[in-house]
Amino acid sequence: MVIVHNSQRLQLNQLTLKTKEEQEMAHKKGVGSSKNGRESASQRLGVKIWGGQKIIAGNIIVRQRGNKHFAGENVAQGKDDTLYALTDGVVYFHKGKFNKSTVSVLSPEVYAAKTKSEA
Repeated sequence: MVIVHNSQRLQLNQLTLKTKEEQEMAHKKGVGSSKNGRESASQRLGVKIWGGQKIIAGNIIVRQRGNKHFAGENVAQGKDDTLYALTDGVVYFHKGKFNKSTVSVLSPEVYAAKTKSEA
């Protein structure tokens, strides 16, 4: 522990004092709460169930803005462009009309036949 006497403390303070020009003063009152809070939550977009996975009717397959993926067989599109399954089955991603990414829900037998013919 270092003991500093009053005379030494005074000398230290005089060394660290700044001139009036060097001192920075606050020119605005500190405001915080009304200026904060601009960050919004993420939209959590993207593919929720991938190709080859089983799905139940009503489950969301893709959350998207616009049409990155298009609705195929047994798939419907919500008003916010979300794709969801209309029937139980297996999710199948493929290139549809005009070479666009299309999502379908197929029965397991049809899915097996389609993937076997592609391989």
